[in-house]
Amino acid sequence: MRMAAEGAAQSPGPGPGPGPAAVSLGLSVAVVSSLVNGSTFVLQKKGIVRARGRGTSYLTDIVWWSGTIAMALGQIGNFLAYTAVPTVLVTPLGALGVPFGSILASYLLKEKLNILGKLGCLLSCAGSVVLIIHSPKSESVTTQAELEEKLTNPVFVGYLCIVLLMLLLLIFWIAPAHGPTNIMVYISICSLLGSFTVPSTKGIGLAAQDIFHNNPSSQRALYLCLVLLAVLGCSIIIQFRYINKALECFDSSVFGAIYYVVFTTLVLLASAILFREWSNVGVVDFLGMACGFTTVSIGIVLIQVFKEFNFNIGDLNKPNMKTD
Repeated sequence: MRMAAEGAAQSPGPGPGPGPAAVSLGLSVAVVSSLVNGSTFVLQKKGIVRARGRGTSYLTDIVWWSGTIAMALGQIGNFLAYTAVPTVLVTPLGALGVPFGSILASYLLKEKLNILGKLGCLLSCAGSVVLIIHSPKSESVTTQAELEEKLTNPVFVGYLCIVLLMLLLLIFWIAPAHGPTNIMVYISICSLLGSFTVPSTKGIGLAAQDIFHNNPSSQRALYLCLVLLAVLGCSIIIQFRYINKALECFDSSVFGAIYYVVFTTLVLLASAILFREWSNVGVVDFLGMACGFTTVSIGIVLIQVFKEFNFNIGDLNKPNMKTD
């Protein structure tokens, strides 16, 4: 028994997954970050409108800067959440920011939110709860060595090459001509950059665990962390630029809702290729997460597609008036 215990202690094995307390804390941070992120587009749009009314740049408006600071705080919260909770769970929880942003926009920007919009908010929250219940219970990449192996996987490298080609096409050819008139151009740029932002954030958290250890891998971990930080910084700067371009041309609630769906889909695809978190999900949990994501998407559609409908609960009580 003693020899078996010693052998188990000396065997390297994979690192332990996050404990229940860490997962609970990560979930709490993810929820708060999603709410903070939900307010950023509204505050920035409000600042842009205020600055446009004064004939000045939005860089001089304090409301715009409050939205920018909120965005930074939300991203920091996401970084902390990614270190404790699977990416496949943190990213869909961003749905909570969509109804929160719609409610905030109805007060600050006077955007409409009828009974169908309120129902959409409820469905978005319910779908997020379903996602939490059926989320992956363990991490499939927990060490720096595993991370390096995943980053050099030919499938993931090929995926990144395709994303880079699409970004170059969108940024240098399509965006200058069609960006101000087609909301999907700016959304596609920001969402494709999520293929770099979220995996880089997750990778930094894994690499940082080995930086301060006195072992041969600490130097490699430092270089890997610096590379991922550079990729993350460039991705965030480009996203920030095109988010503000979109807010200058389009409604903040419409942009936020469509951006959430496209961004989440591409981030989950990138995370599935890199971290293989879906390999730990059973059939029941997979179907549960699919139903949760579908519920969230339906809620977002109700918020945005029917936002211009002049409809309220009192209309249901009106008798049908027939004319001969």
